[in-house]
Amino acid sequence: MKKDKNLTFAYFVRNFSIVIGLVLIWRGIWYILDELDILIFNKGHIWTALGGIAIGLLILYIPDKDLKEIEKL
Repeated sequence: MKKDKNLTFAYFVRNFSIVIGLVLIWRGIWYILDELDILIFNKGHIWTALGGIAIGLLILYIPDKDLKEIEKL
């Protein structure tokens, strides 16, 4: 049986550290946005949620002028 060279401990550690880094960045952004929601919109979660959806759709739409990224979900 041939052993795959890509599946080493170093490969696992590298990819795991990338995942942890991305999660920590997302966690930080999440808390910053929660604080902005409290400071600017006085805990108006519905408005910031709708605004977030609109901005997210706009970010997905602008580069390709379509929303095909949503089909991948």
